[in-house]
Amino acid sequence: MSPQKRVKNVKAQNRTSQGSNSFQTTLSAWKVKQGPSNSKNISKHGQNNPVGDYEHADDQAEDALQMAVGYFEKGPIKASQNKDKTLEKHLKTVENVAWKNGLASEEIDILLNIALSGKFGNAVNTRILKCMIPATVISQDSVVKAVSWLCVDKCSGSTKVLFYRWLVAMFDFIDRKEQINLLYGFFFASLQDDALCPYVCHLLYLLTKKENVKPFRVRKLLDLQAKMGMQPHLQALLSLYKFFAPALISVSLPVRKKIYFKNSENLWKMALLAVKQRNRGPSPEPLKLMLGPANVRPLKRKWNSLSVIPVLNSSSYTKECGKKEMSLSDCLNRSGSFPLEQLKSFPQLLQNIHCLELPSQMGSVLNNSLLLHYINCVRDEPVLLRFYYWLSQTLQEECIWYKVNNYEHGKEFTNFLDTIIRAECFLQEGFYSCEAFLYKSLPLWDGLCCRSQFLQLVSWIPFSSFSEVKPLLFDHLAQLFFTSTIYFKCSVLQSLKELLQNWLLWLSMDIHMKPVTNSPLETTLGGSMNSVSKLIHYVGWLSTTAMRLESNSTFLLHFILDFYEKVCDIYINYNLPLVVLFPPGIFYSALLSLDTSILNQLCFIMHRYRKNLTAAKKNELVQKTKSEFNFSSKTYQEFNHYLTSMVGCLWTSKPFGKGIYIDPEILEKTGVTEYKNSLNVIHHPSFLSYAVSFLLQESPEERTVNMSSIQGKKWSWYLDYLFSQGLQGLKLFIRSSVHHSSVPRAEGINYNNQY
Repeated sequence: MSPQKRVKNVKAQNRTSQGSNSFQTTLSAWKVKQGPSNSKNISKHGQNNPVGDYEHADDQAEDALQMAVGYFEKGPIKASQNKDKTLEKHLKTVENVAWKNGLASEEIDILLNIALSGKFGNAVNTRILKCMIPATVISQDSVVKAVSWLCVDKCSGSTKVLFYRWLVAMFDFIDRKEQINLLYGFFFASLQDDALCPYVCHLLYLLTKKENVKPFRVRKLLDLQAKMGMQPHLQALLSLYKFFAPALISVSLPVRKKIYFKNSENLWKMALLAVKQRNRGPSPEPLKLMLGPANVRPLKRKWNSLSVIPVLNSSSYTKECGKKEMSLSDCLNRSGSFPLEQLKSFPQLLQNIHCLELPSQMGSVLNNSLLLHYINCVRDEPVLLRFYYWLSQTLQEECIWYKVNNYEHGKEFTNFLDTIIRAECFLQEGFYSCEAFLYKSLPLWDGLCCRSQFLQLVSWIPFSSFSEVKPLLFDHLAQLFFTSTIYFKCSVLQSLKELLQNWLLWLSMDIHMKPVTNSPLETTLGGSMNSVSKLIHYVGWLSTTAMRLESNSTFLLHFILDFYEKVCDIYINYNLPLVVLFPPGIFYSALLSLDTSILNQLCFIMHRYRKNLTAAKKNELVQKTKSEFNFSSKTYQEFNHYLTSMVGCLWTSKPFGKGIYIDPEILEKTGVTEYKNSLNVIHHPSFLSYAVSFLLQESPEERTVNMSSIQGKKWSWYLDYLFSQGLQGLKLFIRSSVHHSSVPRAEGINYNNQY
């Protein structure tokens, strides 16, 4: 008999029981009896019926479970030669049914009382607690009664520890939390026990509301921290208290969110996953997040596929509002909250945002765009902490390169990562849990498994100090970068470009919306700009080294210049006081490239650098005050040096003067007679084909072309021809940076006080 059938039979008997509406805990209240005649009929029908045979075997297992629970309820037999054998038999029965199908809530209620009442020895109580696996939900009344046994001190300390671990692991399966929250003071008093303290802190972390934060509790936590040191579980609870009542806690606490607690689900993880999979049925594919109706029909998957993300389910809705005879208004009047299953549109979310109650299994919000809107707008810290905790544990346990046997679930883990990435893109914000996952998993990553998803997670790392992130992430990433293929290098550069863009967007919004001193990561604007600058220099170092390793690959250079297209416009596009130039190894590789698109892209970047530096210089002159964000003369000198090199090569035919200096003796040894003209817009290897096409258009009958004929008016016609071929970067650069006169020269930027 399945757990659902057991629950249904229990409810039917409870309805027909006479004179008792209280919660029954005796075996007679839920035992299902069956007469001999009925058993014969079942056997007769099941002779040639596999389904009947299965149900008959299931019924036998159920009868054995009822006998086992009845045995434990009576208590240990004092004098019996078969005591040990009988006890072991019934323990095995309970364990087999629990790990196979899970236990009904009534069965858990009885066995919890038995385990914590001290009727049996410590070993038996431990085995009973380890098999407390729910088939559906756990009644909060069962938890309250179990906690009452802790007050009479009938069980051992190790049993108490295991019970708290079980309570934390099964927290999401408890149907309601109101009565449990009333026991907050009792749980808090249990912090005195050193063995219980980490698990009680975890439970309090899940239960704490604003009204639970009291001055005497803050003082007690601070005393415990002074006694035990900076323990992660105490820091977690203090951080939550500080969020609710910042005036009560003056001590400094770590500002970065991290994993504070050890995982309590390890003992029951596989059993819980199996129960979830069996009870859920077919699992939906990850949904595309959109602003609109939330009831999109999901695609079907295989019946035995494993879905990591729980299904959205309100306990109050499923228990009461799911009844056909009950209207929605009746449901709202009884529960006081809007059932999430009824939430279909954004206007409906706005109308009922004050009476929404998020599901106990927070992971279910990942597939619901409306609930993502809700947690993003409300910014309820306990809700976010619950979500981050669930996400951290799930990422750690489902990561397929942590355990070899997890590779069979590679598709499910990839889908899970895709769902997280869609949620981050939808919210335009990275999750701190994903950041912690990257730090822990990158040293174990081979660079191949889930590459696209992993690098997309990198691009959504929340803004933080680069000096903190570098040893945790970027140093490990550099090792993979240098030892992998060119395609991996390009993927990493694309991910870092998106990371830079997300950081810049966050800073441009955060700095202008609130004082930077309120930022939890950097106390000054200068500190934030320093982190961004270090990230850009890090990418410059990666790029320069990669160009040497890949023999100046044009394909790789495209991705590098794409990154610097974002960098060159920081001052104007994001209104942030930062200009960082590319390293010489990248500039000269692009300037001497044989690919026209590379040189055109370089011209566009130089044009944008000029625009940004000019705007910065004008702003400095308008303010007429010395600021910490005034750019140093070294930045202008470096830009003018690059500008002189480009104009000398492309325009004035003086490539090896002030910009690029090469000893004349070395140039003579090359055997190139007209080396001065070899890099201008006519003879440059990337423009040579354009010059030939231009001359052939002018004189199609000519068998040979004379490059020196492009001068005077024909020079201007040739430039117009180049511009008509889509070389807009070259056009912008020449018109903004070249002084058109009889003696062409570069239009540099004056970096002295006189502009």
